[in-house]
Amino acid sequence: MTALVATLGFVPMAFNVGAGADVQRPLATLVIGGIVSSTLLTLLVLPVLYRWLHRRDN
Repeated sequence: MTALVATLGFVPMAFNVGAGADVQRPLATLVIGGIVSSTLLTLLVLPVLYRWLHRRDN
């Protein structure tokens, strides 16, 4: 939920066409991509790795 709100907060900056858009647009897309990728990593990859390593110990 927090990642979704943070991503939605950067959407207006990503679609900005006013003054300073040439600096803000790449920054916003980078932050949005980082939030999305870290969320997917946390929710999908880390539990799989934990389960895989936990099975190895037993």
